[in-house]
Amino acid sequence: MNEQEQEILEKKKNRASRILSTVYNLPTIPIVIFEITKVIDNPSSSASQLGKIISQDQGLVTKILSVANSPLYGIPRRVSTIDFAIVILGFNHIKNIVIALSMMEAFKTAGSKKFEQKKYWYHSIVTAFAAKKIADDIGYPVSGEAFTGGLLHDLGIPVIYKYFNKDYLEIIEKVKKENLSFLEAESNVLGWNHTEIARSLVERWNLPSILADVVQFHHKPSELDGDNRLAAIVHLADYMTVRLGIGDFDWDKGYVFDKEVINILNLGDEDYLEDFIESYRSVFAQQLETINF
Repeated sequence: MNEQEQEILEKKKNRASRILSTVYNLPTIPIVIFEITKVIDNPSSSASQLGKIISQDQGLVTKILSVANSPLYGIPRRVSTIDFAIVILGFNHIKNIVIALSMMEAFKTAGSKKFEQKKYWYHSIVTAFAAKKIADDIGYPVSGEAFTGGLLHDLGIPVIYKYFNKDYLEIIEKVKKENLSFLEAESNVLGWNHTEIARSLVERWNLPSILADVVQFHHKPSELDGDNRLAAIVHLADYMTVRLGIGDFDWDKGYVFDKEVINILNLGDEDYLEDFIESYRSVFAQQLETINF
């Protein structure tokens, strides 16, 4: 990159940063999250106390019950009350779900032919459920964070659509006409890509740094220094939606699998990985049919 191109890129980054600085001020943490956090942090709190707070928002209750009744959780009996859902999912997982859903709601768009809101949501929730199941299946100790990471992994895309709409349309055109990946086109147009934008928002919400790493490195977890298992889990779940054609999203067209994930997650070899992915096909399809958000 020559000096002139570098200067142009810096201008794009500065412009995007200015716009993002206004976005930062929009999605404030809802009061319900402060109340939920206060209850969870109190060791003497009960599921009933937490349930009373969550029950103030019936939309949130519906979403949490949908999570608890997911086929990917494999709970043998139907979860019909928020108190039972809290017992099944655990306090911290409930907290992560509420925060993630609140963030997604903050950047919800009306949708259009250029951005299919429903398809994006389905992709996010299927990836979240798959990441949770993968984490459980391979023995990752904090599978609740895998769910949250899966839910938030593409958060930067609706942000680009909502706050950089002209740039969003230009990105789509570049992908079509110049045969670029979406990540390349985003960086070309904005100086940022959706993974970097998502990281800035996750940090703004003071979520765990491991989730910031996940949203930034979910396309290439091998580039993440340190513990990259969670990013690898979300990457595999994301790739599965493409590989199986279930809950996939247009933005992942041409998704490149990071083969280092096989070693990161101790999945043996490529043949074993193929069998592992295929074993999820029926449960993926079942999950998509039962999403009720």
